[in-house]
Amino acid sequence: MERIDDPLTLALGRTPVSLESLRGVGASENDAGQRVGILVVDDDRELVDLLAFLMEQSGLTPLCATEPVAALELFDKEDPYVAVVDLNLKPWDGFELLAELRRRSARIPILVLTGRGSEDDKVRALDMGADDYVVKPFLHRELVARIRALARRAQMDRNVIEPTILEAGPLRLDLKERGLQIDGADVRLTGTEFRLLEYLMRHLDSVVSTTSLARHVWGYDDPPARDVVRVTVHRLRRKLGDDGESPRFVHTVPGVGLKLRSIPSQRVS
Repeated sequence: MERIDDPLTLALGRTPVSLESLRGVGASENDAGQRVGILVVDDDRELVDLLAFLMEQSGLTPLCATEPVAALELFDKEDPYVAVVDLNLKPWDGFELLAELRRRSARIPILVLTGRGSEDDKVRALDMGADDYVVKPFLHRELVARIRALARRAQMDRNVIEPTILEAGPLRLDLKERGLQIDGADVRLTGTEFRLLEYLMRHLDSVVSTTSLARHVWGYDDPPARDVVRVTVHRLRRKLGDDGESPRFVHTVPGVGLKLRSIPSQRVS
């Protein structure tokens, strides 16, 4: 059995991974049979090479950069399905790159992969539009599974072709243009915020479990980290003009999940 036993892998505390285990995951291609591009940005060249290897062995196409300018050139040229971004970058830090990626695309899933594990860093990244946050050292297969889940979600987003509108009181969600209006005013959402609101609107006035949210919003079989859910819901509530203590729209059902309540529009014609 061929294994990765290099000093970098062992020093970072990751469990060596077998090629056979990765090959068993299967290739990830879009409906046109093309490889799914994953933008990988980290200033550690050896780690980038390791991540590229993991992506290739699981059927993904790595698009690698070690600094933000090259990363944005790849982003514009290759239209990746997912971005994997470190926070310790130069000349800009990862937060600046995250903000610029989110400015250029509201819907691309962004996974932050970093050695910075403080709650402040996690909340800041998620509040800026990151979809997931993984702290180094990481488990190889878990990271690949998370990236593949985000790529599947991105594929579903790209498959939305027919114009479809969801409406609930003052909320009007355009599934084709990926836009939200509240009483006629445009509100910009990140990809995860959009998917969360879409799922809640499709289940209007019904309680949706955290397991269902994990599967349909984040693409995971298990609920994502509690901080990810909490920050995403907080961000969405803020953009909807909700008060966390007495929200109009998104209500928490303790121990169960979330519920979007329908309310009449207050728009004056």
